[in-house]
Amino acid sequence: MKATRLISATAFAAIGLFATQAAMAYQAGDIYVRGGYAKSDVKSDNGEIANQNINVSDERGIAYGLGYLFTDKFGVELNGTEAVEHDMDGGHFDRTPVNLMLNYYPLGGTDSRVQPYAGVGLNYTHFSNESVSGMELDHSYGAAGQVGVDLALTDHFLIGAFANYADVDSDVDMHGHSAGKVKLDPLTVGGGLTYRF
Repeated sequence: MKATRLISATAFAAIGLFATQAAMAYQAGDIYVRGGYAKSDVKSDNGEIANQNINVSDERGIAYGLGYLFTDKFGVELNGTEAVEHDMDGGHFDRTPVNLMLNYYPLGGTDSRVQPYAGVGLNYTHFSNESVSGMELDHSYGAAGQVGVDLALTDHFLIGAFANYADVDSDVDMHGHSAGKVKLDPLTVGGGLTYRF
């Protein structure tokens, strides 16, 4: 009798643990917000302005994201970083990226607390505050991709890391005339905390 009770108690504990872990996994209907810190490394060959090669600095900033899973395995995410100021030869400018991604979660809906994901989508980059008089950088649209992994700490809180790449090129005008192109193609790596509703 005692053995039967012990087996029953063990079985109920295992079922409870499985249910808790399953609840911690991503699943259909989840809405989440992310916040963290990221570093963007731009490519080494940054193009030319007025026939002069330019170099653009790597920068760091606050990263964010908002997402929704419409199935256990697939979801959409809007993410980006705050406006970051890049130094360049003879001046600086601000870059504000926004990505709209379709993410795939291979372990979504399972009992795994570790939740990797990969996504593809579209990047929009807004340029502003160009310090060189008469210089204007056109806004950029391009492809984007990302990979990441989250670890569920509770039903609502996860920690994670990510890396994303975006195709970012901007035509440059000087006093209303074409003057070259800035090529950035940043690889952004970061981490932070996710809250799931």
